[in-house]
Amino acid sequence: MPSANEIKVLIIEDDVAIAEIHRRNLMKINGLNVIGIATTKGEAETLLDVLTPDLILLDVYLPDGNGLDILRDLRQQQHECDVILITADRDADTLQAAMRGGVVDYLLKPVIFARLEESLNKYLKQKNQFGNLDDLDQRVVDSMISIGVTNSTKVLRLPKGIDGVTLDKVRGLFTEHEDITADNAGALIGASRTTARRYLEHLISTGELVADLNYGTVGRPERTYKKQSR
Repeated sequence: MPSANEIKVLIIEDDVAIAEIHRRNLMKINGLNVIGIATTKGEAETLLDVLTPDLILLDVYLPDGNGLDILRDLRQQQHECDVILITADRDADTLQAAMRGGVVDYLLKPVIFARLEESLNKYLKQKNQFGNLDDLDQRVVDSMISIGVTNSTKVLRLPKGIDGVTLDKVRGLFTEHEDITADNAGALIGASRTTARRYLEHLISTGELVADLNYGTVGRPERTYKKQSR
C-alpha cells in the first residue's frame, strides 16, 4: 500500500523499454511511487487530466508531439508538479526553454541510473526540506536553488580542446550533408583533418553522431560520420 507521503511519479517516454527501465529503477528508491507511464503526448495529456503527479520524468521527442509543449501547458494550467527533463537533444535552446519552464533537472540520454538516482535523491531531499521549513534565510534559499540548477548548467560545459563555435560549425555540416569524412569536414570548416576528427568523435561520445567505415573502390577505408537517428 503506497504511503501518503510518497512522491507520485508519472513517466512520459516514447520508448516502452526505457520507460519500464525507469519504472524499475524508481522502485529501488524509497519515497517514490510510479503512478503511470505514457508513451505519447496524447496519452500524457489524458493521464495528466485524471492523475495528480508530484513529479514527471519527461522526454522531449514523442511520436505525436514535443515534451516542451507539455511543459508549457503544465505551467499555463498551473499544475503543481515538478519536472525532470530527459532527452537526447543537446541543443542549448532546448536547455534554455527547459530552464524557463522551471525543470528541476535536465538529463541527457543515454541516462545512467547513478545520475538519475542522484537527481531523484536530491529532489527528495529538497521536498523533505520544504516540509520541515518554518521560515527562510539566504543560506537555506541558496542550498535549495542549487539543487535544481547545478547539474543543469553542467550540460553547457565542454571538454578541453572543444570550443562551442567550432562545434556548432561541425554540427551545421549535417544540415547539408547526410554523411561526411574528417577530411571533408576539415576542408569545409577551414581546419585540419585532425581537428575536424576530434570534434566529430566528440559528437559521437555525446550520442549525436554515429560512424561507419567506407571502403570505397581504392585506398584505405575512411571513417564516415552521420547523425544519430532518433
